[in-house]
Amino acid sequence: MATIDGATIIARSLRQQGVEYMFGVVGVPVIPIAFAAQREGIKYFGFRNEQAASYAAGAAGYLTGRPGVCLAVSGPGMVHGIAGLANAWSNCWPMILIGGANDSYQNGRGAFQEAPQVEAARPFSKYVARPESTARLPFYIEQAVRSTIYGRPGAAYLDLPGDIIGAQVEEDLLRFPPPCPEPPRTFADPEAVQRALAALRSAARPLVIVGKGAAYARAESEVRAFIEAAQLPYLASPMGKGVLPDDHPLSVAPARSYALQNADLVLLLGARLNWIMHFGLPPRWAEGVRVIQADIAPEEIGTNVPTEVALVGDLRAVAGQLNGALQVSPWQYPAETTWWTGLRGKIEANRQATEAMLNDDTVPMGYYRVLREIRDLLPRDAVICSEGANTMDIGRTVLPNFLPRHRLDAGTFGTMGVGLGFAIAAAAVHPDKKVVAVEGDSAFGFSGMEVEVACRYGLPITFIIINNNGIGGGPGKLDPTRIPPTAYTPNARYERIIEAFGGKGYFVETPAGLGPALSEALSAPVPTIVNIMINPRSQRRPQEFAWHTR
Repeated sequence: MATIDGATIIARSLRQQGVEYMFGVVGVPVIPIAFAAQREGIKYFGFRNEQAASYAAGAAGYLTGRPGVCLAVSGPGMVHGIAGLANAWSNCWPMILIGGANDSYQNGRGAFQEAPQVEAARPFSKYVARPESTARLPFYIEQAVRSTIYGRPGAAYLDLPGDIIGAQVEEDLLRFPPPCPEPPRTFADPEAVQRALAALRSAARPLVIVGKGAAYARAESEVRAFIEAAQLPYLASPMGKGVLPDDHPLSVAPARSYALQNADLVLLLGARLNWIMHFGLPPRWAEGVRVIQADIAPEEIGTNVPTEVALVGDLRAVAGQLNGALQVSPWQYPAETTWWTGLRGKIEANRQATEAMLNDDTVPMGYYRVLREIRDLLPRDAVICSEGANTMDIGRTVLPNFLPRHRLDAGTFGTMGVGLGFAIAAAAVHPDKKVVAVEGDSAFGFSGMEVEVACRYGLPITFIIINNNGIGGGPGKLDPTRIPPTAYTPNARYERIIEAFGGKGYFVETPAGLGPALSEALSAPVPTIVNIMINPRSQRRPQEFAWHTR
């Protein structure tokens, strides 16, 4: 009778459950899983560090709607993978971390890389399991996949001992569950939909906030139809950008602070009132702001600010309900109101305040001048990965997104070091699109060695490093007897790293060299790094509020 080993069972189960992408670092005892994954048709990408691989797995889950998998060896490798597990937990992205473990009979003996892996993963996981037999692996994998995509998406962890991976099972004894269907699209209470529209009609200064939950739900058509039918001003969260194109006439992103501070009613579409949205509280928000909240998770309703109307359900389904109700009883927010006058005035004032910085040819350059050049050269369907404090924050306002799920950044967890893993995942999922990682020099340093992965797999990503010599900027010359905690090696030639692996590097110090270097890098058939020196004292334009509300 034919037998099959655990590694093949794992790979076949994952593929049958719709998993397409696996990222990892192989070694004892998981290396057979990687080989089996390739045989079963899963695209495997070998990374240099499990941390970056785990970030890639979460990004792949967000981009595809099916969990990406991070494969890690036992002990330290699995612990490194917890970084992406936690990032997926915070961002509500589907991913599975598979950690190898010592053979079961060695538990408690001080085995090679023995660690409390199940306990370590549990705080960040919707589902954690340590299969007790090889024959039961398909059951646990289906459970893990279903847990990551049903309800609020999230992470799962599977702890796989070496003897489970290597054991042989008679094929006739195996039962592979059928593929887990796509999550059911749950609808909100129809009465709540009517109350939500009534609340919108009663508002003097309404505002819609489109979050990455709407992007993940593939709700872009329904959300756009609703906002355009109701003619409501809207803001996008950082990764909600592109659900509607950033150049949409109803976008009030350039007046973000004014909009939040003065809205009397907000409709949250897949956005949370967490730190990114300043908790919905004064001084960034109006006292007593009314909230209509649409979210997949009932437990999210009312977080930080009481909710007047709760629309609990899948964002695509709920937005469709709002559209249906508007068709029955049409309504539009008037185009000429004091609210629109104030918003448009603030948009224009902020545009004028930024214009000079975008066109400033001073050397050394500032953030806005560099980002403007990138903006003008990017294709409309580029996938932008961005990280680094000022690089990311300013980039969000300068670099537009026109399509959903085309921006990946530090996200809800505020994670630095995600950019290269995200970019590799995006290039794997979207081989037909230009992927650009816009990095601060500090952020790039977390996972810079992963450029070798891009070169090895022929992923023509353009990595753009905006280099200010440190965390928040560093001196142009170091005193070795007193190096500031924020300083890095001045004028570091990061572009040379990629040249070691067959990519192309560019070093830029002046506006005159910026356009040609970016143009050549963006069109190159190989991975590239454009290392751009800027003024270490360059900052955002003056803001009314600090970035973090206290």
